[in-house]
Amino acid sequence: MTRMPARKFLSALLLLLTLCVLLASGANAVQPDEVLPDPALEARARAISEGLRCLVCQNQSIDESNADLAHDLRLIVRERLTAGDSDDQVRAFLVARYGDFVLLDPPFKAKTLLLWCGPAVLLLIGAGGIYALLRRRPTGATEPLSDAERSRLAELMVENAEAPLGGREPGQG
Repeated sequence: MTRMPARKFLSALLLLLTLCVLLASGANAVQPDEVLPDPALEARARAISEGLRCLVCQNQSIDESNADLAHDLRLIVRERLTAGDSDDQVRAFLVARYGDFVLLDPPFKAKTLLLWCGPAVLLLIGAGGIYALLRRRPTGATEPLSDAERSRLAELMVENAEAPLGGREPGQG
């Protein structure tokens, strides 16, 4: 069995990784029957769909999601565009129906304050909890042993050194 030279192996690996990235980045869930005949309207529909969150998947746009709800939302976007709505009107229609959460980049306002500030607040609470835990821990300064404690420790060490298997008889658990 012959070995592949390292340089050839790395080149093949790089080519494979590049293909994987290219194939993954172009992954769209838009079905052929959803595509609008007008390329300009289709481009607008794609641009809008990329900014709308799939309410089932939550971390994907409706353009990337295969969920039934994402399919329905893509059809609604295309219907509204075909009816003559502007991009902003389509977004406003979906926000009125599903709330600001349908937007992948929701606006900063009182209703979305938790979406924007929630992670930072949780991080601060966690850091405060860790800080409080560390402050309560003993600092490591301990009192020296008394003479009685020293003599008892010495006795225990002698007993432990003399006992087989760390102070246990064989067969004891």
